[in-house]
Amino acid sequence: MTIHPPQAAKPLAVNREGLPFEIDDGIGTLANLGLLVLRTDQTIEDEFRFALPRSEIALYQARLYSDVEITPANLIKMSDEIPGTVGLLPDVKFDVIGFACTSGSLVIGEERIAERVHEVLPGVKVTNPVTAARAAMEALGARNVALLTPYMPEINHSLRASLMARGMNIPVMGSFHEPDDNRVARITSGSVERAIIELGSSDECDAVFVSCTSLRVARIVEQVEAKLGKPVTSSNHALAWHMLRLAGDDRPISGAGRLFTLRTR
Repeated sequence: MTIHPPQAAKPLAVNREGLPFEIDDGIGTLANLGLLVLRTDQTIEDEFRFALPRSEIALYQARLYSDVEITPANLIKMSDEIPGTVGLLPDVKFDVIGFACTSGSLVIGEERIAERVHEVLPGVKVTNPVTAARAAMEALGARNVALLTPYMPEINHSLRASLMARGMNIPVMGSFHEPDDNRVARITSGSVERAIIELGSSDECDAVFVSCTSLRVARIVEQVEAKLGKPVTSSNHALAWHMLRLAGDDRPISGAGRLFTLRTR
């Protein structure tokens, strides 16, 4: 193969160096939200794109190392990953940081997650799917909640006990029994909808919470609520709502379900 010497570059017709410019407050003119997303999560970005306002809210994400198999031991290990993952977020003034793992929030602890975030960003507001779900159910006035998860029994019963210890009454529960987060992300929205309606149809509950950031729920909440006649939320759905409310944005968003119509002020 013959290698030819590079040709001399043609001279520029125009070369303006040091062009003048102005700066503004960036994308997040109303709020900057930071999201700590599990390495294995394939769902939450799409859910947040659907649930967040189309302008004035900036969302920045960083991936947090996590094992594919959801076990208590693997979940607790994520605590050590939080400060470093927060450090991967861009250098903007954040209003709220969300830790996006439901079962991890219970195993690590809501308060401990906030402490680990504050090691890097002191004073920033912090939430997670558990804190968000509790706030959502209170806002919806739901007293008895049906819980749908993809987890194995060990996680399910620990999750139910932890949520009940935090004031959420859960008389109805169901699960897909799938420990692999990659497979959980492939569970169809139709399967999720059928499970929500089956559990939510019980007279023992007046709302449904779908636990796990990998399950696809946000885009079907409104249509499922219309069929069920009861409010529905999920880890991602409630987390997006709570982050907005903590940032001071309580504008109703059409098409996102009953929760997003509620004002908090």
